Amino acid sequence: MASTVDSTADKLSNLDSNGDFASSAPNLQKNLHLLSPEQIELAKILLEMRQTHVFENWAEPGVDDEEKKGFFDQVARLNSSYPGGLASYIKTARELLADSKDGKNPFDGFTPSVPTGERLTFGDDNFIDFEETGVKEAGKSAFVLVAGGLGERLGYNGIKVALPAETTTGTSFLQNYIEYILALQDACKLSQGEGQAQIPLVIMTSDDTHARTLDHLESNSYFGMQSTQVKLLKQEKVACLDDNDARFALDPHNKYRIQTKPHGHGDVHSLLYSSGLLNAWRDAGLRWVLFFQDTNGLLFKAIPAALGVSATKQYHVNSLAVPRKAKEAIGGITKLTHSDGRSMVINVEYNQLDPLLRATGYPDGDVNSETGYSPFPGNINQLILELGPYIEELTKTGGAIQEFVNPKYKDASKTSFKSSTRLECMMQDYPKTLSPSARVGFTVVDAWLAYAPVKNNPDDAAKVPKGNPYHSATSGEMATYGANSRILRKAGVQIEDPLQQVFNGQEVEVWPRVTWKPKWGLTFSQIKSKVGGSCSISQRSTLSIKGRNIFLEDLSLDGALIISAIEDAEVKVGGSIQNKGWLLEHVDYKDASVPEEIRTRGFKFNKIEQLEKNYSEPGKFSLKP
Repeated sequence: MASTVDSTADKLSNLDSNGDFASSAPNLQKNLHLLSPEQIELAKILLEMRQTHVFENWAEPGVDDEEKKGFFDQVARLNSSYPGGLASYIKTARELLADSKDGKNPFDGFTPSVPTGERLTFGDDNFIDFEETGVKEAGKSAFVLVAGGLGERLGYNGIKVALPAETTTGTSFLQNYIEYILALQDACKLSQGEGQAQIPLVIMTSDDTHARTLDHLESNSYFGMQSTQVKLLKQEKVACLDDNDARFALDPHNKYRIQTKPHGHGDVHSLLYSSGLLNAWRDAGLRWVLFFQDTNGLLFKAIPAALGVSATKQYHVNSLAVPRKAKEAIGGITKLTHSDGRSMVINVEYNQLDPLLRATGYPDGDVNSETGYSPFPGNINQLILELGPYIEELTKTGGAIQEFVNPKYKDASKTSFKSSTRLECMMQDYPKTLSPSARVGFTVVDAWLAYAPVKNNPDDAAKVPKGNPYHSATSGEMATYGANSRILRKAGVQIEDPLQQVFNGQEVEVWPRVTWKPKWGLTFSQIKSKVGGSCSISQRSTLSIKGRNIFLEDLSLDGALIISAIEDAEVKVGGSIQNKGWLLEHVDYKDASVPEEIRTRGFKFNKIEQLEKNYSEPGKFSLKP
């Protein structure tokens, strides 16, 4: 051991041709005997990459020795979790910081155009056909949930996926997602009589969310999934940078720790690659990987159709998208063609799209077409990738995604930062490295069907200009009821128009509070088959359906109906059901006596009266009061 340490120490003394390294890191030299050969190799990397400052304030041997070892434990994690290690991270950082200082345009030489994709109209024959195809393909799919964030920005101290997607039933986002995947699993078996026994679910977590995500799953028995079909992959953070030379920023509270921040959800690709799961899925006959984010409760209403589009069009990459207004604060899916012939289809952020268009022959920039929307679809960060080509690409890249840096400079000289920065990467930038022959497209569905993310706290949401989406817990829940009501309308149910009400300073449409479990209504054709005769639901009503074989026939609902049934119970619900129902009551966002998940919405239910029926025995039943 001693001879290895001595020889490595000799190397450290001779790292620089000018002989400066030994003198610039004397505190490290004094402490070398504390370090393992592996730790000394890490020290060598740091010195080679001009990070000597991290050792400037190290104590004499015998003082803080465990902290010094802890420093190298952190460096080892940072080195091993980044493709190419810290040397690659620093090299890329210096290049990107130089480009940022020079104001280099990442789209220089590229001309934007509208890519090829599929635009769907909910409920028409084309949509139904794609849904049916998608359900069959679900049996050859794996799902990946990117869930590295806490709910602090929302005014919630837990993990975001544990927030209720809606409070009629209290179903959390994670429960909602799992129940949809299980419904797809069952539907695939029913339609084909075959397919994989389990659809895999991967959840990318972080240091902040890993333990709590696991606890949320375990304490709820994985919401009906087998624990073996759920895999958690923990994302590591990356080193923060103090200046344009990419010098590591030290923790102001601990001189033996480097500041770290999240690298971005683009890490999901390298995590999947290094996990070995992709090859295992391919060997099991899977064809698709579907990526989605943590707090969009409507997403799965569009998944079957979008998956059907991927299979029919044979897309290697399919981005689920919504119509976007010109200059709306949502990225646009764009084809970029370079003057040298290169091309790619990627998300271009809204603040980059308009100037890019103006600079390349479109004097009006990003403007609405005759449809009333921009021709560039709005990216909602839900991706469907074909597994085979995905593995081929990651084999070349190791899962590394093109990064960017966004330093906040103190002044126009761009020589110093207001605070430390770091490299970041985004999941949706995966297509940037694909060859022009890759089939990259999109699927556009109405925003009311598939896009109601919960991202903003009540204070921020209330500041959103009128007419723009709030993206809050208030608007997200109301959007769920709105989507379900619109779907039932399309299926033939008479639904009263919504009222406009203000909660937490946000004016929202209040539709009947309609919810159902995914096994009741996974696709539009399935829902339509369970609605018959002349059905109507008043605006003040609440309807909760839990059970696969519940049928609405000539139902007139004015109040609250809560109905559940086991798999082997078939229930026909009809007649006139009227009661005092559940009333919406305002809640003060600042009232600390109210649970966080309720006050972030600004409303709660006063459950005055309801008809509640639970069918727990097999058989055929009729509910007609």
